[in-house]
Amino acid sequence: MEVVIATHNRHKVEEILDIMSGLEIELLSLDSFPEIGEIVEDGDTLEDNARKKARTVYNATGILSLADDTGLEVAALGGRPGVYSARYSGEHATYEQNNLKLLGELKGVPAEKRTAKFRCVISIIGNGIDEIAVGEVPGRIIDEVRGNNGFGYDPLFMADGYDITYAEMDSETKNSLSHRARALERAKTILKDLAGGNRTA
Repeated sequence: MEVVIATHNRHKVEEILDIMSGLEIELLSLDSFPEIGEIVEDGDTLEDNARKKARTVYNATGILSLADDTGLEVAALGGRPGVYSARYSGEHATYEQNNLKLLGELKGVPAEKRTAKFRCVISIIGNGIDEIAVGEVPGRIIDEVRGNNGFGYDPLFMADGYDITYAEMDSETKNSLSHRARALERAKTILKDLAGGNRTA
């Protein structure tokens, strides 16, 4: 069974491939379908964006499609950047620019009020299939960039119960607890059922 991962993001693809290893499915990225252009993420929620990406790719390919949208929700900022996490500093913002903007907005906010959570929503769309898997990890935003692994806001996010950031963890540790890992584990169960013929795709 083939599944298209609806992203061009190399880091996401690597993380998904790692977590999905062992499944009897062939995972394809959007790089295999250059005719599918950039999908505008204009939904009001993470769920809206994930569904739009997965449905767009499924409609274009006819292949079961998996898409995610992930947001960092910071309590002191009223839940921002949330659905705008990837483009917090603008449409083509770099990870560094987004991190610098976040640090700027939290300047002067004490540690105890820098609580945040990473939230990942995965949509799986196929023939008669419309499934959602969600993963969340609570934590806090530190006041400086730390670590060279990971991507996005990983150098600023410290999960509850840890004294290192996502970006200071090795991939095995991060994949065992991250918001995307939690959502992907739930998605993996859905895909396993599909591959086993327990659902129609």
